Amino acid sequence: MHQKAKDIQKRYDGFLETPCLWTQHAVFNLQQFEIESQSAKIDIEIDEKLRLGKYIERLVFFQLQQEESISILSENIQIQDNKTTLGELDSLLLKEDKPIHLEIIYKFYIYDGSIGNSEIDCFIGPNKKDALLKKLNKLSEKQLPLLHSEQSRNYLKTLGLNSDGIEQQVYFKAQIFIPFQENITLKTLNQECIKGFYINTKQLEQFADCKFYIPEKIDWIVTPHTNVNWLNFEAFKEIAHPYLERQFSPLCWIKSSNGTLQKFFLIWW
Repeated sequence: MHQKAKDIQKRYDGFLETPCLWTQHAVFNLQQFEIESQSAKIDIEIDEKLRLGKYIERLVFFQLQQEESISILSENIQIQDNKTTLGELDSLLLKEDKPIHLEIIYKFYIYDGSIGNSEIDCFIGPNKKDALLKKLNKLSEKQLPLLHSEQSRNYLKTLGLNSDGIEQQVYFKAQIFIPFQENITLKTLNQECIKGFYINTKQLEQFADCKFYIPEKIDWIVTPHTNVNWLNFEAFKEIAHPYLERQFSPLCWIKSSNGTLQKFFLIWW
């Protein structure tokens, strides 16, 4: 297997190993799409220049194509009003002959218990530019209602579909990172989504005897493994510094002296 194919396989395996952020319709009454995450050899070409969200969509469409009960009707449908783009429907598919509008989401969140009154309020992006609540509101108020717009209805007619007969679901996967040395028990969201911790630069000194690796963003979904070029503490700090200077929190891998591998975010703020 060529290196590029191996890289795609690692990303696909990491995607499959990422759980959905909740089960059934526990959050905002948004129904999670249910599909078995069976590992398989992936044999497709994907443009590595795609942003991570679009790259993951290619992995999802490959996964869907492996299921006999699923047939994809359309992907990445641009809904336009004359020359104005109103939005995009990620996918229309049939699952056991039932039409479904599926929105695909894959996120990285950190837990900050100081910023909200509810569990959902406390999840933000590692750069503080994103928030779970904001995404849920966008799904509920903009992305899913787009299906019922006049412009979408016109498109659906070309497929012989009526929006009233289409079930709407989300395939919302996420990796969650919690404060270092804190135990968080989630009540609404999926505990299995916790994939690591986060620290700031002041806490970094505790890890002086560890090895580090900073994957490209396209590899954030990959499960840590030993076959990378590990950095010692001083080299890691030097390479991480420019990320923090431009207010970007890198996702990193850490190898402890006992060989344990973990993921963590080094936050800039």
